[in-house]
Amino acid sequence: MIESVSVELSVELGSTIMPIHQLLRMGRGAVIELDTNESDDVMLLANNVPVARGSVVIRGDRVAIEITEMFSRQKVAEAAA
Repeated sequence: MIESVSVELSVELGSTIMPIHQLLRMGRGAVIELDTNESDDVMLLANNVPVARGSVVIRGDRVAIEITEMFSRQKVAEAAA
């Protein structure tokens, strides 16, 4: 039964604010500067709800997230509300 449940996982690397006209002028290969450093923690979201914090690790030719903190069910429920 649980195998049929779909969950969208995403990782928030950082954020930035920019005018829409600047975004519209961007093309392929454009670089967007974020408000974080490469050593900062990232947020792991399940269906757009924060569920954990972690760090980015490189293993061979793969990029992975190593979970460093799982949020409590109460914290996840508050974020979803």
